[in-house]
Amino acid sequence: MKKYYEIIRELREDGDYTQKQIADILNTTQQVYSRYENGLNELPLRHLVVLCRFYNVSSDYVLGLNSNK
Repeated sequence: MKKYYEIIRELREDGDYTQKQIADILNTTQQVYSRYENGLNELPLRHLVVLCRFYNVSSDYVLGLNSNK
């Protein structure tokens, strides 16, 4: 089963977004977002919600609990 940080990276790459673009959407820095994608920082709930809405996927999908977007 994939980890959330692998999934958020795949979603970003599939959408051809840069880390900076996603960081701007989350109102954070590219460095902080990079740490989310590398599994070095935990993804805050508020950012999980924003990413789910942005990518139009469920939180269960992002968290790796369900393979259905």
